[in-house]
Amino acid sequence: MDALRPGDPARIGGHRLLGRLGAGGMGVVYLGRTEAGALAAIKVILPEYAGDEDFRTRFRREAEAARRVDSRWAVPVTGADTESETPWLATEFVPGPTLSEVVARCGPLPTRSVHVLGRLLSRALTAVHGAGLVHRDVKPGNVLLTADGPRLIDFGIARAAEATALTATGLVVGTPGFLPPEQATGAGTGAGPEGDIFSLGCLLAYAATGRPPFGSGAVDALLYRTVHDEPDLAGVDDPALRALLGECLAKDPAARPAAADLDTRIAEDVPGDGGSADWLPEDVARMIAERSAAMLALPDIEATVNTSATTPAPARRRFLALAAGGAVALGAGTFAAVRLIGDEPDGRSGASPAGRRWVIGVHADLTGAQKAAGRAQERGVRLAVDRFNSLTDKPFTLAVKVLDDGGDPARSVGVAEEFARDRDVLAVIGPTGDAATGAALPAYDEAVLPLLTVSSLQISYPARVNAAFFQASPSYAALSMPIVNRLLLRPDVERLGVLIDRSGGQAAYQAGYATNLMTPSLTTGTTHPRVVPAGTTDLGPVIADLLGHRSDALFYAGDATGGARTARALAATPFKGPSMAQHTVMRPEFLERAGESADGWEFIAPFTDAGGVSGEPGVPGAADFAAAHRKRFGAAPAAWSAEAYDVTGLVAQEVAALVGPATKDGAGPTGSPTAAPSGSTPSGGTPSAGTTSADGRPGRAALVAAIAASRYEGISRTYAFDEERQQLVGQDAHLYRAEGGRYRYLGPAPKPKS
Repeated sequence: MDALRPGDPARIGGHRLLGRLGAGGMGVVYLGRTEAGALAAIKVILPEYAGDEDFRTRFRREAEAARRVDSRWAVPVTGADTESETPWLATEFVPGPTLSEVVARCGPLPTRSVHVLGRLLSRALTAVHGAGLVHRDVKPGNVLLTADGPRLIDFGIARAAEATALTATGLVVGTPGFLPPEQATGAGTGAGPEGDIFSLGCLLAYAATGRPPFGSGAVDALLYRTVHDEPDLAGVDDPALRALLGECLAKDPAARPAAADLDTRIAEDVPGDGGSADWLPEDVARMIAERSAAMLALPDIEATVNTSATTPAPARRRFLALAAGGAVALGAGTFAAVRLIGDEPDGRSGASPAGRRWVIGVHADLTGAQKAAGRAQERGVRLAVDRFNSLTDKPFTLAVKVLDDGGDPARSVGVAEEFARDRDVLAVIGPTGDAATGAALPAYDEAVLPLLTVSSLQISYPARVNAAFFQASPSYAALSMPIVNRLLLRPDVERLGVLIDRSGGQAAYQAGYATNLMTPSLTTGTTHPRVVPAGTTDLGPVIADLLGHRSDALFYAGDATGGARTARALAATPFKGPSMAQHTVMRPEFLERAGESADGWEFIAPFTDAGGVSGEPGVPGAADFAAAHRKRFGAAPAAWSAEAYDVTGLVAQEVAALVGPATKDGAGPTGSPTAAPSGSTPSGGTPSAGTTSADGRPGRAALVAAIAASRYEGISRTYAFDEERQQLVGQDAHLYRAEGGRYRYLGPAPKPKS
């Protein structure tokens, strides 16, 4: 939780505001206290959205829905004003941790705890359904734990069962992994109370096992498993609980019990009114006690201050940290390892003549498994900002804000929410990985904050209402086309052996599956696919099987370790045909572990060589970029740096076109100075009504539209996006080969002649 900012109000609807619990992009959530001393969480709509009638209608519906639910086990609404100039909604403040936080820190709950959780949440849902509502987002993050029982929160997407939803047709509403099949198929607008029971079953299975019953990973695969696969209930040893979960998780909505029936069927005693937490393990009870004890700090907080620095005083900061559990409850999220870097060295980010200074966000993995790619992208963004800020007569100045999610999807959500509530952030570059991107999308979409990823290659993501997401790199499916062209469009290859190593996760599965699927579509050849479980160390029998089925070429989809094992196993055979691995294998450990067996292996990669990947001059037009990179960072550019540089230039071009006349030196930070920005926006570079705010800052929705219609010539490729899914148009990719202990850049990946 943060202190109040200078622009925040001191009071809302009879509440004195004490601090910020968080934000969800279109609203800020404050911790407030009434004159009587009661604490409340107050959601306030941001001014720029308060005038949007559609959004105000949604907010009004949320308030009305929440007011109609009367249950001790659902957090009550304590006040609201949806018609005022600044609409707001207040609920009781509950300092307890979320179920997701408890399971992540303390592990699965014992059987009795799960039974109590199920019985009391069924009572909450009985009240929800009795009010004629469907919650539609029952998940661990929407359940708070207290000493006397759980509390169901967040009716932001609840609606009357007979109402017409204010969402796009086919939109998946809710949280993948906890959705019923009828919502996972895109029919969420028709989901009834039975859907909440399925979600409750997923939640209870998660509480009992520590994992969602349909797994995790890529959203499309997760939704597929929800619709077609049986739930994974391994670890649920209690027969009664297992049987109950099986009924709740029935694919047929009519086969699921009603919420009121669950209350009577679960025989576990519920906690008494004394506030005892004996229904929970000791470590969880301790977490709850710590959060409750933090409330004792409140009487020491004096008059609200919101006109000075935004950093809390040391004594107050301790309370804000302890009280952060309530922020999670309200959808604000938390995150760690934050780095905010504004002014650049050497005066590169000095104020523009107009005094306007805005921010490009970098959402990256800087400390996790993909930290090399994350760091490369951060550097590319910084060079693009340097380039823009060096221009004369620029209409504004750019700064860089970097947040690290460590590759953790849960932290990625918090990073996205932090960017979403920072109104100076124009657009965000990232995240680095597929899972982090999927987790962050809802927050960016709700805020209509443009998000451009260059390294998240998942084949598909759920369509969002505001379409603020741009996949600025070829997907695994798009990359499969040049893979097939390279391996099969030759006279000596008729059958491709496809080895999918599940150690590579969803990236390996999607790349291998797409290559197998595309082979008969693009060529007259055939495939022999093999899938090996994660952790398989002896790949010799698999290689023998592939060659025994007359495979003339081999494609490996997996990670660097498995790729090295495959290369060594293949080198021990007489096989002399072409062999290729997924670009995720292109790491130093592949060369180190495969040794001489790596020589000759090729890779189709979505990233270009700007003079650093192979150590050679790199692609044409990248010399200036490579020189600037070496000067700024003392090293050659790594993979993904040029792509991040390009998309930052694209954003700068479109912002400049929206907010003012083109600069005479060119607004786009391309590899060499350009002409004035082209009229790539619908207005041709002249802002139309409603595209900018009073201070000249471009509206986020206007910038999303401009990016969607843009065309940008970068040093790595030409950037343009298709209208339907806003994915990168084209199949441009790059070809590398392992030679003598290094990766050699061979040039653009091959394309079919016709």
